[in-house]
Amino acid sequence: MPAFRSSFLIGTAATLTLAACAPEEMPEVSDGRDLYMQNCAVCHGADGTGNGPMAAAMDPAPADLTVLATQNGGELPVVALLSKIDGYAQGGITGPSMPQFGDLLRGDLVPFDTGDGVMTPTPRKLVALVEYIETSQTQ
Repeated sequence: MPAFRSSFLIGTAATLTLAACAPEEMPEVSDGRDLYMQNCAVCHGADGTGNGPMAAAMDPAPADLTVLATQNGGELPVVALLSKIDGYAQGGITGPSMPQFGDLLRGDLVPFDTGDGVMTPTPRKLVALVEYIETSQTQ
């Protein structure tokens, strides 16, 4: 009986974990656009080219988000982008730089493949923002 109970508990936990990341909960590109306009456009511009209202006063200037894939051999550098947005890539940088949005982007998780073939639970808002930025890439 104890083996059955353990198997049942493990199965239940796995089911609940998968349910928390159900595909129907995936964010829409419009969700990412809304987040972008609220949090990123002031620096990176509405079109993502780095020409937002704050850009002229910034040193270094905001990145042109429309060429990230071009600068990375045609592939959006998803892991680096995620790390930059959530603040992980900031390390000990001081002075004016990209603000950390990690706290803003916490919340429910959705499965997301960052390019390694593994579906990783990732905050929904972060996935939405990355997917929106992906749509802005120039050829």
